[in-house]
Amino acid sequence: MSTNKKAYIAGGCFWGMEDLFRTRPGILDTEVGYIGGENDNPTYRNHPGHAEGIELIYNPEVTSFKEILDYFFRIHNPTTIDQQGNDRGSSYRSAIFFQDEEEKVIAEEVIKIVEDSNKWEGRVVTTLEPYTTFWAAEPEHQDYLVRIPNGYTCHFERFKEPFV
Repeated sequence: MSTNKKAYIAGGCFWGMEDLFRTRPGILDTEVGYIGGENDNPTYRNHPGHAEGIELIYNPEVTSFKEILDYFFRIHNPTTIDQQGNDRGSSYRSAIFFQDEEEKVIAEEVIKIVEDSNKWEGRVVTTLEPYTTFWAAEPEHQDYLVRIPNGYTCHFERFKEPFV
């Protein structure tokens, strides 16, 4: 029986988030998609209310949900509402989709640590949203920056030192 877990986060364009997470210790697989919106079977052209998110499959013996969130807060700006880089709109919101009360509590703890660090100018506006359904994005969006290494991204490691 597999002890691997899944985490669901959104922090702007899903291409850049996926590309940075794919090489993290303990991350076994990544998939980009849509989460937290209004329609079933969303597409890139029709995903009202959905965030561009990523599904991370991870080995909890190598990395933890808290460590995943720590890195998440180091690679995107959690203080901008519905915006990352040039991307604007609710699709690009900063969000953590918690699957249970334990994940929600951990997310609240990490947000407090990030805010208390004062490394970011402004308050963290990352939303905590209950997990609903993750819809995989179209094949052309999967592994985008592996296939197109010079493709668009606004994600990079802004802080080397962990928050937690």
